[in-house]
Amino acid sequence: MGKKDNEGKPKGRMSSYAFFVQTCREEHKKKHPNDTVVFAEFTKKCAEKWKEMTPKEKKRFEDMAERDKARYEREMSSYVPVGGQTKKRKRTKDPNAPKRALSAFFFFCAEERPSVRAANPGIGVADVAKELGKKWEVCPNKSKFEQLAQEDKARYER
Repeated sequence: MGKKDNEGKPKGRMSSYAFFVQTCREEHKKKHPNDTVVFAEFTKKCAEKWKEMTPKEKKRFEDMAERDKARYEREMSSYVPVGGQTKKRKRTKDPNAPKRALSAFFFFCAEERPSVRAANPGIGVADVAKELGKKWEVCPNKSKFEQLAQEDKARYER
């Protein structure tokens, strides 16, 4: 989703606070043209100033926001989206469809998970999965689980 998707689309409307921050930034650049601005600190200071302002002081920025809102609505009323690719809807899942076939590793996990959890109480899901992966790598009787997977695959394909 690049810039070309929204070519010609009107710029979004700005809030009164956004106008205030923009004005603060311009004033800061005039006073300190060569300074780099640390975004986090700058926005924190702006937020503090905004909270301390009276409604009368904020009125200027609220008026700017109202004008910008009118501009945005005017531009959006004449904007026609470019006909292109629209978002594809996700296919709805058939509730009567059989569950997918499990892999040999999943059968192994179903059998081994209780013993791993018993041996390591209190470990997280990710750690259990890592441990099961390690055990699967050195598992001597993978053929048993592969046989179960084949049977499950046959069930799914029916």
